[in-house]
Amino acid sequence: MSNLNLLKELLLNNFSFILTTHVNPDADAIGSELALYYILKKLGKKVLVINHSATPYNLEFLDDENVIQKFDVEVHQKNFDETEVIIFVDLNRINRVIKVAECVKNFKGIKICIDHHQDPENSFDYIFGDTKYSATGEIIYDFIEETNIVEIDYKIASLLYAAIMTDTGSFRYERTTPRLHRIVAELLETGVNPTEIYDKIYNQFNFSRIKLLGKALSTIELDSTGKIAYMVVTQYDQSTYETTEDDIDGFVSYCLSIKGVEIGILFYELKDGLKISFRSKGKIDVNKLAEEYGGGGHLNASGTRMFNVKIDDIKEKVISTAQKYIEVKNVV
Repeated sequence: MSNLNLLKELLLNNFSFILTTHVNPDADAIGSELALYYILKKLGKKVLVINHSATPYNLEFLDDENVIQKFDVEVHQKNFDETEVIIFVDLNRINRVIKVAECVKNFKGIKICIDHHQDPENSFDYIFGDTKYSATGEIIYDFIEETNIVEIDYKIASLLYAAIMTDTGSFRYERTTPRLHRIVAELLETGVNPTEIYDKIYNQFNFSRIKLLGKALSTIELDSTGKIAYMVVTQYDQSTYETTEDDIDGFVSYCLSIKGVEIGILFYELKDGLKISFRSKGKIDVNKLAEEYGGGGHLNASGTRMFNVKIDDIKEKVISTAQKYIEVKNVV
């Protein structure tokens, strides 16, 4: 749904809101939900931001007022019971909020989704945005621009810039349009410092992450076609280098830096299963690939989580499935 004036009516006609986003949130998720938080605060609304995951340490600077709360059912159940509207940001499937879903399944109020991923589920009362957007942050920008609901100040602009910059791969992905650059120019005119934001997100990692990256790179292998590269990160690796799941963000992209590789896969071992990240080049639809394993995302960037499964039990099957997408691309 693209009627952003309807979204304006929903915000103006209700008073209490909870904002949430997907597990292990990225800068688009954090930036978008915080921008929406400050919009709602400008409107005098009662609003909470409650996420399943703690904010990744390299994104904590975005939440300089410590707005975001980590979900605790005993603490937050009452908030959900007393809230009129839940807004799901940067996700299109409710199971992506993990434990927060416990409070959502019996929720009697309005459920709104603001997102740019493919194939949203039918669990929301309203959906705003679609796959034409480069980032959820771009949807929030359009919402402000089209409805004039508030003015974009420096704080909101900084959050939207972080959201858009990261989800476009620093403005190099396919949906980086001329209009998007004009949007970014307007955000910069508020005083946003792009060098500072980039540095805090990408150049302030813990030393342990760099050590883990070195280990992950040492595991990279090519499949029999030479067009698929995959890497593995185990729980033992994470324990050895004292890292968290947040630290693997971006690892899978290194697979695509190998000449001739068209699909990159990261197998990341969880305590109760595994996470698989997919990346691709061109028109190879790894969103559909991820869907075969219960996940989803974008055309060129998707993933899934599988429980009670070990990497060795499924790795070859996933690679074999990925090869079919290479074959389809070559036929087309």
